[in-house]
Amino acid sequence: MATTPSAEPPPAERRPARQRSEGGSTLVFLLKLAVIVFVFRSFVAAPFSIPSESMLPRLLIGDYLFIAKPAYGYSRWSLPWGEPPVSGHVSWAVPKRGDVVVFRGPHGDDADIIKRVIGLPGDTVQVRRGQVFLNGVGVPKRRIADFVLPLTPNYDETKCGTRFQSVEAGKPVCRYPQYEETLPGGRRYDVLDLEDDPIKDDTRLYRVPAGHLFVMGDNRDNSADSRFPAPDDLMPGEGQAGMGFVPLDRVEGKAVVGFFSTDGSASWLLPWTWFSAARPRRIGEGF
Repeated sequence: MATTPSAEPPPAERRPARQRSEGGSTLVFLLKLAVIVFVFRSFVAAPFSIPSESMLPRLLIGDYLFIAKPAYGYSRWSLPWGEPPVSGHVSWAVPKRGDVVVFRGPHGDDADIIKRVIGLPGDTVQVRRGQVFLNGVGVPKRRIADFVLPLTPNYDETKCGTRFQSVEAGKPVCRYPQYEETLPGGRRYDVLDLEDDPIKDDTRLYRVPAGHLFVMGDNRDNSADSRFPAPDDLMPGEGQAGMGFVPLDRVEGKAVVGFFSTDGSASWLLPWTWFSAARPRRIGEGF
């Protein structure tokens, strides 16, 4: 007996496979991309822009740099905006003296801050007549050539100060007295010390507590740092607020390399100015 073949609908009558809509595919791609960016920014590297002059001469307003997240460990502040507020701190290294670190500011100044590490847990730090004393020994401070900075839209006459302005090669510039400091172990970096200021140039003796750092800006006369108490610890009539001692679990990472710099003259509506405003010589500078 002949077998009757099973009936099969012609191709035209088959139900088409359900296909994901174009909008759904785009949404899934964007979600995946957001997760990748979140993980990379939290655990590998994150960008940071320089908003102030507190780290002159090393860092200028308009500099953009990458910070290495795994340099010291991870905590809540390794995550973008510190969310979700996870507890705990996984640490495998303490910053070295001279490292430039980004950390979450104290309560009352709750923003990302960048400074240079001067004192480690257990160190004593004091500033006398503008010279840093670390564990009772003066950090060598040598006068070097002036720091010359062209005036630009993001560093104009107001920021420079009239007494430091001059004209060189037909262009207005700032000229600041500059010094080289050498920390124990040989780490060298340049600092600015513009004038004698008894509040900033003469401090009490600080002893860095366990689990904390003493940080300072390289622009010694224009930096709110560990020389001054955190806003919540500031007593009435005490004066300027700063960072106080920085807890290690608020350190976000180590500055490693600059990837862009702008003098502030660019306009988002004029794309060609993005290039004319760039400072290419600062791109790729390490720490």
